[in-house]
Amino acid sequence: MKTFSATPADIEKKWIIIDAEGIVLGRLASIVATRLRGKHKPSFTPHMDCGDNVIVINADKIQLTGKKRSDKNYYWHTGHPGGIKSRTAEQILEGKFPERVVTQAVKRMLPGNRLSRQIMTNLRVYAGAEHPHEAQSPEVLDVASKNSKNTRS
Repeated sequence: MKTFSATPADIEKKWIIIDAEGIVLGRLASIVATRLRGKHKPSFTPHMDCGDNVIVINADKIQLTGKKRSDKNYYWHTGHPGGIKSRTAEQILEGKFPERVVTQAVKRMLPGNRLSRQIMTNLRVYAGAEHPHEAQSPEVLDVASKNSKNTRS
């Protein structure tokens, strides 16, 4: 018996939509990362982009456990000497681009290589409930019903 290795002709990509309202950030990010990578499929091949296209809506209504909303810091550097900057998760979620919290969480759950950067192009995150991908007729994935720990009120 030979080991199966997927080729681009074998890969079938679906569109999945996930409503992030009330979902815990880390649990959502791990499910999205698994779907993007394609590890939920029996035809998973590590060196190919065999995952699905994922749309996340209501990213501004994501939940964080404990005191992470006020204590979790996101750092970046401007490139200039002494140019380290930071913002809390609360400042980002209440700011102009709240979807960046979800995008960063998913990005950090993928390996840091060229394939992961290609896989991240299959992720679309929107702060509100509206999205422009109705033509792809995405399937709804109910993350809240998978496990009772996935939601937080």
